[in-house]
Amino acid sequence: MPDDAPSTDRESPVGKPVIRGDPTFTGQHAEEAVEFDPDDPESLELAAQTVRRFSENTAGADDNVYMLRGAAACAALVRGEGSYKAAAQRAGGDATVSFIRKWSRVHDLPRSIRVHVAKGEIAPTAAKHIARLAGEARLLLAWAALDHDLTVRQIRAVASGVNDGATIEDALATEGYQLGKLTIDIDVDAYCKLRRRAALDATDPSSVVTESLESTLGDGP
Repeated sequence: MPDDAPSTDRESPVGKPVIRGDPTFTGQHAEEAVEFDPDDPESLELAAQTVRRFSENTAGADDNVYMLRGAAACAALVRGEGSYKAAAQRAGGDATVSFIRKWSRVHDLPRSIRVHVAKGEIAPTAAKHIARLAGEARLLLAWAALDHDLTVRQIRAVASGVNDGATIEDALATEGYQLGKLTIDIDVDAYCKLRRRAALDATDPSSVVTESLESTLGDGP
């Protein structure tokens, strides 16, 4: 992947409440967000306790910040203990290797996806399936989920299709959706200019928008 390509993995430290501590996304004050430091024994013990409680009670599934905190605890415990197996043994209770692995992957998603999880636009249970994919495919599935309001079942099916060898485009098409198709609202002046440019260039508005975005956005984050 080029150095200036969008990140497809977490870039901030494991356990740090980058999104959970931002009131812009969560409505909470930064000091209310719990940070899990895998290198601090007391913090690691807190992570272990949090993982155990999280595994035994996911009744807060409609609380996205609660779910992200549980995911952060899982990831920090894995980092501190050195393996999924050791993390599961440390947490105890219903915290299995599979459970910890799935939620650690959610914590490791890039910020551009975690933001939508915190805002409630992508369900944490859906994020678990998005996190099963690697590279650009996870970004594309997340954006498609937002554009088409995909259900958790559909997201799971697309993720499974990609992991079975299908392209993200084909896996989405199987569910009846097109990658890159979205509806946006623009002001009348911009709309008039867009239509005029498309007509004069003998092309369509989508091509004009794509060319303009590629020119202005580039491959930055």
